Amino acid sequence: MEIMVLPDTLGGLRQAIDAGRVPDRTVRQELRDNVIARLQNGQPLFQGLVGYDDSVVPQVSNAILSRHNFILLGLRGQAKTRLLRALAGLLDEVVPVVSGCEIHDHPLRPLCAVCRGRVTAEGDDLPVAWLPRTQRYVEKLATPDVTIADLLGDVDPIKAARSGRELSDELTMHYGLLPRANRGIFAVNELPDLASKVQVGLFNILQEGDVQIRGYPVRLPLDVLLVFSANPEDYTARGKIITPLKDRIGSEVRTHYPVTRQDAMTITAQEAWLDRRSGRSVMPPVQVPRFVREVVEEIAFCARADPKVDRRSGVSQRLPITALENVVSNAERRALLHGEAPVVPRIGDIYAALPSLTGKIELEYEGELRGAEEVARELVRQAVARVFDGHAAGGETAPVIAWFEGGGTLDLSDLASAGSLLAAVAPVDGLDDLARLLGAGQQEAEPARAAVVDFILEGLHALKKISRTDEGRLYATPPAREEQRRTIERLMDEDEDVAAAPGKKKYYN
Repeated sequence: MEIMVLPDTLGGLRQAIDAGRVPDRTVRQELRDNVIARLQNGQPLFQGLVGYDDSVVPQVSNAILSRHNFILLGLRGQAKTRLLRALAGLLDEVVPVVSGCEIHDHPLRPLCAVCRGRVTAEGDDLPVAWLPRTQRYVEKLATPDVTIADLLGDVDPIKAARSGRELSDELTMHYGLLPRANRGIFAVNELPDLASKVQVGLFNILQEGDVQIRGYPVRLPLDVLLVFSANPEDYTARGKIITPLKDRIGSEVRTHYPVTRQDAMTITAQEAWLDRRSGRSVMPPVQVPRFVREVVEEIAFCARADPKVDRRSGVSQRLPITALENVVSNAERRALLHGEAPVVPRIGDIYAALPSLTGKIELEYEGELRGAEEVARELVRQAVARVFDGHAAGGETAPVIAWFEGGGTLDLSDLASAGSLLAAVAPVDGLDDLARLLGAGQQEAEPARAAVVDFILEGLHALKKISRTDEGRLYATPPAREEQRRTIERLMDEDEDVAAAPGKKKYYN
């Protein structure tokens, strides 16, 4: 295969373009052409984005094919920034620029005064550099203190003084981030956080395709694609975005959280740090049971539907990622204390990972009254109940429940060794049969069997079949207490109606 030698002068570049060896096109046309090529070849547009193939990616493709500036609207933790950064992969590997130019001028169409002067003076001998795609993506996190000068540029009095020029001279400009993104992609994260006057400063580049710096009588028709991200709550007339700016953005793409548990598990497995064998210490391998992964993901699904959690804020996909890392760490700590291998997390480790949950949820008033930790515990119980109900379908749980109702109790700890846990549950009737149903035969290692047994006991507790203290004691749920619990839950469900009726009282504490 012949390797093309890239020209290093303006004259050589002209010849390469005329011969069709080097394309000469705008950034938006370049992105459009590359998207078309990938679609024709059946190649994915983006790598590492799970769950967006039938929703977000087609809309982004349409925006690029339309050569639109566009914005991604979504709650936190929906991979908006990852998607924006992935756009750089749709650019050409390299593009020609004037060597040493601050704003990456095209050698055939220079914008700045310096490059125009160099083209006139040096002609076809003008040196040409090749800019890689990794340097053609510029990103700015919008904050209230960002100024017009930060984005567009300003007069540089030091440059004027050193060169002996008047401040009105075009050569005294200091270019901002947007001109420096010329010939590439410029991304602004959390667009509504920009001050209103800075948002106004983006009007020209979005509509006419140029910027004006500090009132200079010079226009810079930049070749750049502008992309943005924002929270839907802020991106409204009542929020912090100005309507004329919205009107100038070509396409509005809505992102979302994973729709299925399997998609969520794939994302978490991709992002979470679970391979702990790096570094000097020699660690045993980690084996995370599928039901543990499912419960961790289901916590996020439960939180997104829970009325005690603020839905406008959202529940980030970072919650299951950090939770699973904490779960593995607790299992790792237990394995180190007892010299066990492999490291197998249990459901009880999820309760030890509550600190990774409480910081990821914003609570409504009712949730604040209960407290973040209590809400998190309830979310874990809901998740365990849903997952266990699916795994144990067809299994016989009555003998296990009957053992507790006959006066049996268990004192378990998340730090108990696998051997001690299995020894403690040995007298429980029917537990071995359930464990085998869930895949924990005698040939399995003790940590794996202990994890399944723990899952069964926690599942029965989550389904209100047996009771459990925060310290880990499992016992039968007293009938009277069960009836009281149901009454309290019924009254709590009617809380809003009771509060809305004047003069009525709440009959629970």
